[in-house]
Amino acid sequence: MGTTSSGRQTDARDRDSEGRARNARPRDGLGRPLPYGADGVDRQPEGVVRTPERSVAEAQELLDAGKPFHAHEVFEDAWKSGPEEERALWRGLAQLAVGLTHSARGNVTGGARLLRRGAGAVEEWAAGAGAPQPYGMDLAGVVAWARELAGDVEESGEAVDARGRAPRLRGRT
Repeated sequence: MGTTSSGRQTDARDRDSEGRARNARPRDGLGRPLPYGADGVDRQPEGVVRTPERSVAEAQELLDAGKPFHAHEVFEDAWKSGPEEERALWRGLAQLAVGLTHSARGNVTGGARLLRRGAGAVEEWAAGAGAPQPYGMDLAGVVAWARELAGDVEESGEAVDARGRAPRLRGRT
């Protein structure tokens, strides 16, 4: 029986049904851990295989609800389970969701950096694939949103409202 860096015994760690270490602390809508026993939001299940259309719809619902951390999990599932030629797209979208998460948490530097990195990845994928609107997504609009938000975050130096600044993946409807 070992210990963690904080001195907790490893057998006291939260474990999933397969015995892997998992932090079971509740989380808020931005994925921040809350104290044990606090009311948190439901976690996004990991490892779910969805159609690309369902991934876009589910991620948009989460973004609209002010849960970009959870939207990141949906994009990450698509990145890990999708075809190799689309992985850079989904990874870029996941970076954008994490950039919004950090921006909403008040991490100005990290948020802006991830928003720009994700925008570059999405833009590069769209140019290389010749697909500016895969699954109905407006990638040019998403890239413009990310770069504008990055600039706004750096200029204000303050946390943003994740719900109010959520992107429209399929453009304005």
